[in-house]
Amino acid sequence: MNKFKGFTDSETFTQLPDGFFHQLLKEIKDADELKVTTYFMWRVEHMDGPFRALSKMDFDVKELGLGAEEIKSGLEKAVKRGSLLKVQKEADVYFLLNSPRGRAAVQAIENGTWNPKVGGSAFPVERPNVFKLYEENIGPLTPLIADALKDAEEIYQPGWIADAIELAVTNNKRNWKYCEAILKRWKEEGRAEKQDRRDNKKPGEQNLDRKIEQLRKRAKK
Repeated sequence: MNKFKGFTDSETFTQLPDGFFHQLLKEIKDADELKVTTYFMWRVEHMDGPFRALSKMDFDVKELGLGAEEIKSGLEKAVKRGSLLKVQKEADVYFLLNSPRGRAAVQAIENGTWNPKVGGSAFPVERPNVFKLYEENIGPLTPLIADALKDAEEIYQPGWIADAIELAVTNNKRNWKYCEAILKRWKEEGRAEKQDRRDNKKPGEQNLDRKIEQLRKRAKK
């Protein structure tokens, strides 16, 4: 056994879904399946764009310590379990995470409304929820903060929470109390809504998409 030298202070970190630890980790017994599943999550977390998928060739043999047949076996088991999705477009085979984004991509490819090689706007992009936005830009999500975010979604208009988080980041006031104070002021005093309604989106949705993308890019820096 080669002794691990330890992590460095310049490490980057990969976010894993809570469902992986709550369910998959205890259920996956096969080492090949566990390796390809965790490797997949690491790779796609560092990918840009709405289509986050890998082919068999994207699984690095050296990094995984697996042969081609072992990778194939691990992928088949992950697809059978349902943690990964498999879709074929002409001669290309893609593997995606079984998430709202992944399921939307598979459906769009299968019904012919979207081609991953061409791209375009037809692919429905999953919008990150407020919990993910908070963790990426403000700090760790505690039960109290989670409850506060749920309440805020019911009280305030679409896009306001993302806007408030952006202001908190811009002003270097990374805490929920600051965000909440902004939201309360907007609700009490009103705020000027932008009239950008292209693509037949509901009020606040297009601006929300833009704000979310800006926040996610800033969080990765």
